[in-house]
Amino acid sequence: MNILAEIKSFEDLKEYLPFIIPIAVLQLSLMLAALISILRHKQYKTGNRALWLIISLLVSIIGPILYFVLGKTDEEE
Repeated sequence: MNILAEIKSFEDLKEYLPFIIPIAVLQLSLMLAALISILRHKQYKTGNRALWLIISLLVSIIGPILYFVLGKTDEEE
């Protein structure tokens, strides 16, 4: 592969880093919060633990949001 083309693409990437980094931090923090909540709770509004683990891990930002809206019960254990 052409080294100059790789350098050019990295230069382009640096332009978007101020947008990419906050989104990545948001994604990781939502995923971590959802995983902790899923592993601590035994009851869910819909679905089961395995389903919510898969959704939270594989569906990026939307998965954890779906868990907190549709899956998490309001009761504290």
